[in-house]
Amino acid sequence: MSACPPDRQPVIIAARRSAIGRAGGMFSGLEIEDIAAPVLRAVIEDAGIGANEIDDVILGNAAGPGGNVARLSLLQAGFPTDIPGVTVDRQCGSGLEAVILACRLIQSGAGDVFLAGGMESQSRAPLRTLPATRALPEHSYSRARFAPENIGDPEMGAAADTVAQQFRVSRERQDAFALQSQMRATTAQAQGAFDAEITPVAGQSDDECIRTTMTAKRLARLRPAFSPQGSITVGNACPLNDGAAILLVTTAAKARAQGHRRALAFLDAASAGVDPNILGTGPVASTRKLLARRPDLSLDQLTHLEFNEAFAAQVLASLDQLSLPDTLPNPQGGAIALGHPFGASGAILVTRLFSQLVRQPAPESALAMAMIGIGGGQGLTAAFAPITL
Repeated sequence: MSACPPDRQPVIIAARRSAIGRAGGMFSGLEIEDIAAPVLRAVIEDAGIGANEIDDVILGNAAGPGGNVARLSLLQAGFPTDIPGVTVDRQCGSGLEAVILACRLIQSGAGDVFLAGGMESQSRAPLRTLPATRALPEHSYSRARFAPENIGDPEMGAAADTVAQQFRVSRERQDAFALQSQMRATTAQAQGAFDAEITPVAGQSDDECIRTTMTAKRLARLRPAFSPQGSITVGNACPLNDGAAILLVTTAAKARAQGHRRALAFLDAASAGVDPNILGTGPVASTRKLLARRPDLSLDQLTHLEFNEAFAAQVLASLDQLSLPDTLPNPQGGAIALGHPFGASGAILVTRLFSQLVRQPAPESALAMAMIGIGGGQGLTAAFAPITL
C-alpha cells in the first residue's frame, strides 16, 4: 500500500463509462460535454455521494475543442456552479493522469472527493489552422507537435511500424493479438461483462467498433496502412473514437462512512519518457521506474493488466521487454476491438479494472496495473489492488 495514513488511502468506489463510438458514428451529433455529462451523473449516483461534496472534477482531453471542458461538462451535468473543474492533457494518457492526480490529492489531504477520468470526441474535434506569417501561408494541421523535428515527431502509425521493425514483432503475431482482442471483446459483450460499467448516452449502450465476425484470414488480407513495407494495418491498430469514462476517488474513511465495503485501492504510479520515434514503448520505462521505487511490487505478482492497444506492435514490444505473456493483458478485449477515445482511454483502463476486481470480487492478493503509451514518447503505469473497507 501507499505510505499515506490508512484513512487517507485513495480508493475508487464508482466507475462508469459511455459506450465507445466510432468517429463519425453513433455519437457524431453530440458535443463532448454531452457525452461526459450522463457519465458524471451516474458515477455520483453509484457512489451515493452528493454533488455538493465534490472537491474538484479532473478530466483528461487530448484532441478536443480547447478550453476547460471538465468545467463545461460538470455544468452540463447540472452540478452546482461552485464546483471547480480542471482539464488535463497528457495526450493518450490524459484520463489515467487525471485519476492519478486525484489519488495524489487524496494522499496529500487536499480534498476528500474527486471525480476523475477523461473524454474525447474525434467526431467533433475541431479543424486546426495556423495563421499566415511572412514565411508561411495560412495552413491546416491534423495534430499538435509532440517533439521537435530535429529529434523526430513521427505520425503514430509510422512510429508503430518502426517499433515493429526494431523490436522484431512480426505481422503474424500482431494479427494474432488483434484477433485475440476482437474475440475476447465479442465474448465479453455477449456475456454482458460491460453492462454494469456502461452508462447509456443518447440511448446508446453497446460499443460500436467490436468486429464480431473478424477472422485470421480477414486480418491477413489487409494491406499495410502506413508504409508498403510496414506491418501495421487497420486490423491490428485501434480505430478513432468518441467516449467518456469517469471514476469517483475518495478516502478509505469516506468510503466506509458511505457504506461501501469493497473498493479499488490506488497503490502508486509513475510516468517516464522515451525516444519519440519509438513512442509506443513508453510503458516499459514507466513500469520499470515504478518497480524501482516500489520494491514491494513485482510483475511476478501481477494478476490483472489493462494495456491500451493503440497498436498491437507496441503492446507486444512492451510485453516482450517486460517479460510478460501476450495473453495477460485485456482479458475482455482492448482498444483494438473496443476503441481508443484518446483522452478517455486511460480512465477506461481503470474502469475495466474496477469491473474485474470490485464488481466481480477478486482476492485482495490480486495486483493490477494500467499501462498506456503516449504520443511524443511517454509512458504511464498505475498500480491498484482490491481492498475490503
